[in-house]
Amino acid sequence: MGDAKKDYINSVNLKADSDFPYLVLDVINDQSYPRNPGFQVMHWHEDLQFIYVLDGEIEIKTLDTSVQINKGSGIFINKNVIHLVNKKTSSCHYNSFIFPDYFLKFYFGSPASAFVERIAGKDELPICCFPKEMDWCKSILSALSRLADLENRKTEFYVYQALCLLSTLWLEVCKNIQVPSKNIDIVMGVRMQKFLRYISEHYEEDISLDRLSKSANVSKSECLRCFKASMQTTPYRYLTEYRLSKAAELLKNSDEPIGTIADRVGFRQISHFGKRFKEKTGLSPRDYRKKKVTLLET
Repeated sequence: MGDAKKDYINSVNLKADSDFPYLVLDVINDQSYPRNPGFQVMHWHEDLQFIYVLDGEIEIKTLDTSVQINKGSGIFINKNVIHLVNKKTSSCHYNSFIFPDYFLKFYFGSPASAFVERIAGKDELPICCFPKEMDWCKSILSALSRLADLENRKTEFYVYQALCLLSTLWLEVCKNIQVPSKNIDIVMGVRMQKFLRYISEHYEEDISLDRLSKSANVSKSECLRCFKASMQTTPYRYLTEYRLSKAAELLKNSDEPIGTIADRVGFRQISHFGKRFKEKTGLSPRDYRKKKVTLLET
């Protein structure tokens, strides 16, 4: 990684020389506020970075892989990772939170340092996605959402509030993420990106474990192992959560019949769709549409 970095921009934190080097980028479509040196080019930085998508969808590319993150979801980009962020939809809005890892250590010699160093800068964990469809991501996404809200209501306590929220965010990351061992799990990460991309492109179809496994050229048992190890779930459960999330978007934003929506997202029986949807949201699809609430965004 060290040799590769010299070929790409070191996007230095615009607030690096201040007494509070916490940089929040508000990116709307093709404009970044403030404008950052690494915007829309492959770059790296010595700071940690979290992104929270407020609207639309973005793509994060590294030298090894690419992932897509949609509204209400987030991602962690480790320090020194070469990457590029692009919008994937015509309308796109996200916040990027960039800060040095010493923010999270509290003081020199603090035992909290161990919780930072087990993740920060580890090649085995270049990025980590937080899909809104996954229950284990809720606490992380809640902290990211609160950080985004804080930018719209700054008070005299802003600096301290930001530091408290960043610590809360990191605690939730530490509680939910385990750094993979070298080599073997880097391969697993690549496989998982192929699985997730396949689901995002084919969720409307009848996806079998066999077809999903073949998308990454692995066995069915390896596919199951990858999901369990990296996302603490099964392919079937993730697919169901993904379909329910897409159904919620269609219920909110279209007037299509509920039966049509169920079929569009891959549920062939409307009764099964209704049952699973109510289990997830506490509302029937019809009531959900009436109240126009948002699945997994609370």
